[in-house]
Amino acid sequence: MNTNNIKKYAPQARNQFRDAVIQKLTTLGISADKKGNLQIADAELVGETVRYGQFDYPKSTLTRRDRLVKRAREQGFDVLVEHCAYTWFNRLCAIRYMEIHGYLDHGFRMLSHPDNPTGFEVLDHVPEVAEALLPEKKAQLVEMKLSGNQDEAIYRELLLAQCHALHRAMPFLFEAVDDEAELLLPDNLTRTDSILRGLVDGIPEEDWQEVEVIGWLYQFYISEKKDAVIGKVVKSEDIPAATQLFTPNWIVQYLVQNSVGRQWLQTYPDSPLKGKMDYYIEPAEQTPEVQAQLAAITPASIEPESIKVLDPACGSGHILIEAYNVLKNIYEERGYRARDIPQLILENNIFGLDIDDRAAQLSGFALLMMARQDDRRIFTRDVRLNIVSLQESLHLDIAKLWQQLNFHQQNQTGSMGDMFAENTALPHTDSAEYQLLMRTLKRFVNAKTLGSLIQVPQEEEAALKAFLDALYRLEQEGDFQQKAAAKAFIPYIQQAWILAQRYDAVVANPPYMGSNWMNEMLKVYAKRYFPNSKSDLFSMFIEQSFFMVKKGGNAGLIVMEAWMFLASYEKLRIDIINNKNIHDLIHMPYEGKGKTPLGINFGTSAVIFENSYIKHKKTHFSCIRYYEIDESGIPHNFPVMNLKNKVVSLASFNELPNKTFAYWISDDLINVFIKNRRTVGDIANPNQALVTGNTEEYIRKWYEVSINKIGFNCQSRIEAKNTLRKWFPYNKGGDFRNWYGNFEHVVNWENDGFELQNTLHPSGNRIWAHNFVLDSIFKESIVWSKITSGKPCFRYSPKGFLFDDASGVCTFNEGTKEFLIGLLCSNINTSLQEIINPTLNIQPANIRDIPIPKDISSFPKNTVTKLLEIHKQDWDSYETSWDMQKLHIFSILSNNNLLSDIYCNLLNEWGELYKKTLELELDNNKNILNCYNITNKSDNDNIITSFISLTCNPNYRYRNEQAQNRKGRLQSDTLSELISYSIGCQMGRYSLDREGLVYAHEGNRGFAELVAEGAYKTFPADNDGILPLMDDEWFDDDVTSRVKEFVRTVWGEEHLQENLDFIAESLCLYAIKPKKGESALDTIRRYLSTQFWKDHMKMYKKRPIYWLFSSGKEKAFECLVYLHRYNDATLARMRTEYVVPLLARYQANIDRLNEQVDGASGGEATRLKRERDSLSKKFNELRSFDDRLRHYADMRISIDLDDGVKVNYGKFGDLLADVKAITGNAPEII
Repeated sequence: MNTNNIKKYAPQARNQFRDAVIQKLTTLGISADKKGNLQIADAELVGETVRYGQFDYPKSTLTRRDRLVKRAREQGFDVLVEHCAYTWFNRLCAIRYMEIHGYLDHGFRMLSHPDNPTGFEVLDHVPEVAEALLPEKKAQLVEMKLSGNQDEAIYRELLLAQCHALHRAMPFLFEAVDDEAELLLPDNLTRTDSILRGLVDGIPEEDWQEVEVIGWLYQFYISEKKDAVIGKVVKSEDIPAATQLFTPNWIVQYLVQNSVGRQWLQTYPDSPLKGKMDYYIEPAEQTPEVQAQLAAITPASIEPESIKVLDPACGSGHILIEAYNVLKNIYEERGYRARDIPQLILENNIFGLDIDDRAAQLSGFALLMMARQDDRRIFTRDVRLNIVSLQESLHLDIAKLWQQLNFHQQNQTGSMGDMFAENTALPHTDSAEYQLLMRTLKRFVNAKTLGSLIQVPQEEEAALKAFLDALYRLEQEGDFQQKAAAKAFIPYIQQAWILAQRYDAVVANPPYMGSNWMNEMLKVYAKRYFPNSKSDLFSMFIEQSFFMVKKGGNAGLIVMEAWMFLASYEKLRIDIINNKNIHDLIHMPYEGKGKTPLGINFGTSAVIFENSYIKHKKTHFSCIRYYEIDESGIPHNFPVMNLKNKVVSLASFNELPNKTFAYWISDDLINVFIKNRRTVGDIANPNQALVTGNTEEYIRKWYEVSINKIGFNCQSRIEAKNTLRKWFPYNKGGDFRNWYGNFEHVVNWENDGFELQNTLHPSGNRIWAHNFVLDSIFKESIVWSKITSGKPCFRYSPKGFLFDDASGVCTFNEGTKEFLIGLLCSNINTSLQEIINPTLNIQPANIRDIPIPKDISSFPKNTVTKLLEIHKQDWDSYETSWDMQKLHIFSILSNNNLLSDIYCNLLNEWGELYKKTLELELDNNKNILNCYNITNKSDNDNIITSFISLTCNPNYRYRNEQAQNRKGRLQSDTLSELISYSIGCQMGRYSLDREGLVYAHEGNRGFAELVAEGAYKTFPADNDGILPLMDDEWFDDDVTSRVKEFVRTVWGEEHLQENLDFIAESLCLYAIKPKKGESALDTIRRYLSTQFWKDHMKMYKKRPIYWLFSSGKEKAFECLVYLHRYNDATLARMRTEYVVPLLARYQANIDRLNEQVDGASGGEATRLKRERDSLSKKFNELRSFDDRLRHYADMRISIDLDDGVKVNYGKFGDLLADVKAITGNAPEII
């Protein structure tokens, strides 16, 4: 169904209902101050009215108001508001659903009108509705209607009467008379801006056709609360919001049909039920021995009324609704009367538990609506649902209630006896009922935290049922004290009875909450009762489902995939492998992109566990990925058929590391683990690496700081210390790239990391940084990107680096480098990693556990050596490498100076490099497979082009773009990179006379000496490192002019125009859109003015080295300033050399245009006025910029490159562009 309207309405509704409840509570003298302290006004009786603060109410409200005050004091003001808001939200949603479906007995709409968009049908039929709901007030209500001005009062009476009338069928949702929540029903319900209008107008009637709407309303109602508590240690009252997730309909059907439906089909394999279950999976084919064992435990017959189904985390009842559908088909198949089936299902078959009162309300309502479709009299049958919101017993006055209950008739009926006397000994405390009651109440002290994880022995089921029946009788037949006491005890005995039963099927989408977010009480309980699954609530529910389900029964659960793979769940997996069976499992991984069926960014698995164990029984496994589902998350085809579909025995997982459920692997891969007992840990040392604790303080991009302060190529800690440098190369993970590269960062390791190794955490309890791996730093090693997007990647790191936890570090034994990097970058390692750790997070242990052959001495090293050389060459061909000697395009020799030909040759060279790399990758895969003696090499040829991680490979570089756009994008980006390099030459960062970095120092110091040495002889660098970046030709030496001069200098005058044309055409392939009639130079100018800065920000990852000073949106003046040449005189020079002269030019042009306007007419005058007005705007903007620039120039601001771009860029107020994007804060005006 389309949930967009619900998604928009429900979160707003929560806030509106909360505000309305707070407003009503305020009028009742109940409020809270800004700190949350409860404020209760005294109740002052004035005749037949009572005054709460400034508001008067009828005296009859006093008792109900006292109940609200009591709740506010016990629960807290905010909890009271939340509860009362959702109570009215639930009730009104229920009435809305019922009126649309015609389920209200009087036959008229309560919240809307079929013919009047803003009306209420019941107000057009007051006599009929009053007769049905309030016969004793009919005459009064009719008289009020005739008066013509009391519709609001009439409507309020009728709405409350409707709620009272629904109490009989739905006591869990609608109270009888005198409910204190009635006092909080919002006012002005008949107005066009009332709280009801959103419910009626915001969700079209077609969205109310399925009862599923109730679940979606609930999910989106709590969505903002969920967002507020996620990522924190969760309080007991917030657990529902933090953990509830609506289950897609197809997954619900799969779980129920393959658990409840499957049990029926095991006994009755020819049942027509199979044809009605779209998501039923046929059992895996078994051996005759297994088939015989299955036959022995399969019942010969099943009575429909005996099938018990439990959802222990029932939420809004979605799973139980599907269970109702399957059970209904079973009853119909056995010939039961149609009108008897709904009540039989509700009372005998379906059980639900939750810790959230509102969820249980909606679950019960949804089930009754299903029953109402099949039995129009269901509301009159006094159905007793088994849907329970677990209640805590801590607040009960047990002694008083036990005396009032008078269970053993110790007091004469109707006699008060001595029950109020002090120190009266409780009677019959040694009775079985009292002992059972006390055991039960003790279990539920923390029921709102522990929920369905509370364990009640099956041995107590019969006693609990007998006690429950007795309490029901006393509730109906006892004296007034017994009725009250029985009513108080019933919820606890009923929930205990439900937990004590054992079920044919337990089906659930249990809560997901990692142990990091559990409160202390829940953590302690988990360690004590669920030691094998304590890491998450979902895994604890897996274990609990085995406790709840009968021997031979099924548990259908949708849970996180983590239990299948992570080491923390190994004990749980061992228990399942050795003691349980799985009928079917659908794995739905999150692959770093696309969506998942549940709409969440982590993997899940839908599993049908069997609470029995038959050795060698096979399980059907399947996998559904993002491209195999539609926009709604539903599989295109079911069952999904792909290469990961497997039928295997759980016992096969015993051969795999940590007993992971790597169901998809081949026999060859299993043999890798069986035959190779050595692991990478025997020849290498993978480790977690440095966590600085304060990235912004200690880590920089290498181009942010002075190159003179970076210590490259140090062989040891001692050598590094002796350099007296501050910054050292730092491996920090990064994007997917194999073999070599991603060298972008430096870390402060001055004086052997003294500051990092000695700075205390803000708590003062420990050193802030940790995992120094001092034995590994500066050594040759292998690193990886810890967080992957699916495929792992590994890179060689030469000597001279430190290592971040985001990359890890793996040093290795002498002579193993080539084998190890070859193995880690091979296809087989990708397969092995999927087994060892099929998550998106690669830990050192996942590398340490890779099995390796006993003898690796014959491994051919040359292939790996060549791959490392190629990837180093590729990495160093771009200016973001500190080892770039010259830009890629300058490596091409050509017989002419046509850029188009040079680019064509470059493209051919890149193509050959790609082919060579592909061949080498295939050779490496073959060599690794040979080491393992794997003869089936079919996977060896499966190298996806986007995983050839050369920047010059467009299929890798633009792998997230459409294939047809990649060629043009590569050409556009290559020429953009040429322009960036030319600006580097203009700034003096690079030179046509020297290779590599020429000037990347600090404060312009030493630059004049380089000029004097002739470092920039061929193409002079700018005198001051200030380059005007204008959208028109205002300066002779602006960037556009100098780019043209650069092209002329490098490739000559003869082909200058053709080369400029080629650059312009290339830019228009992606960077900017083409513009008709524009010259090549104007196109280049437009690129520089509108797009270059964005490209520069992207290339340098929001740590730009050329800073964009900008006057504002009119672009009156913009210029680039080279970070490494900035000094405290730069702003003054910018003003005197550029801004002040430009102001004079603007003024002169405005004066000229004014004169021309006076002598022009018609269209020409209009054009001139437009040009003048544009210049006037620029002039005014530039004048304002000049005032600010003068202020900052007078301050002579200096910067320390060690502080990094993020700090330094924020020192210039709003003179610079995109301050917030770089610093994270809006410009700070000094």
